[in-house]
Amino acid sequence: MQARSPGASVARNFASVGTGHTWMRRESLPSERQFVFKEPVEVECKAPEPRVIDEQGLYEISTLPTGISRVHLIPGFVDSKEADWMFEQLLQEIPWRQRTHLRQDLSYKEPRLTSWYGELPYTYSRLTMEPNPNWHPLLTMLKEHIENATGHTFNSLLCNLYRNEKDSVDWHSDDELSLGRNPVIASLSFGATRIFEMRKKPLPEENGDYTYVERVRIPLPHGTLLIMEGATQEDWQHRVPKEYHAREPRINLTFRTIYPDPEGMQSTTSRPK
Repeated sequence: MQARSPGASVARNFASVGTGHTWMRRESLPSERQFVFKEPVEVECKAPEPRVIDEQGLYEISTLPTGISRVHLIPGFVDSKEADWMFEQLLQEIPWRQRTHLRQDLSYKEPRLTSWYGELPYTYSRLTMEPNPNWHPLLTMLKEHIENATGHTFNSLLCNLYRNEKDSVDWHSDDELSLGRNPVIASLSFGATRIFEMRKKPLPEENGDYTYVERVRIPLPHGTLLIMEGATQEDWQHRVPKEYHAREPRINLTFRTIYPDPEGMQSTTSRPK
């Protein structure tokens, strides 16, 4: 029997391994991984740009299960020269008053002057304006003019005097129970142009977050009539904000219809100031 050299045996074993397992071959080794840095993608939610309404027309601003919300803008409803003397007469002859509110044992004054006309009281933000059936003749004439032009009737009027750029009214809806369902509000402006802003009320799942809601901006020049109707008060809020630049006085007349309030029922919406 021929004796085998230990060295020859080891050589054969290495040769067998070398020829039978291709994973040991250099060309079969995986190539080095290349890492490419990518900026993380951020999901941006941008608030929509406000829709600007500044031309005459009837505009549908939303359609929801509650109904269609519409605004009707009529610039120059009162001729400029007539509007001039009307403004001066209203400024001097309306019994303007600054009212005081109470909230959590704190009192504060409304940042504007107001006056109320109508045979029924009007309550908002826990403040009641007493009946005043003694309409100024000019206000009666304007009410009839608006009724003839629009086909709507009104029995009450809230007058607002914005003395300068610091006067304002904050976000609110005219949805007091005494106004009934889907009230029609006719707003007639005299004096300095102010911006009337609207924002859509958020859906219930948005938990009162107004960041990304639709918005509308409506400049209201001297003699302009704005009608809000349909579901506008249920689905939208509005305001006249303070401004940074100097503004001359502005008078706003908001005609509406008041119904007797059922006993014990209160407004569903407060009007912050």
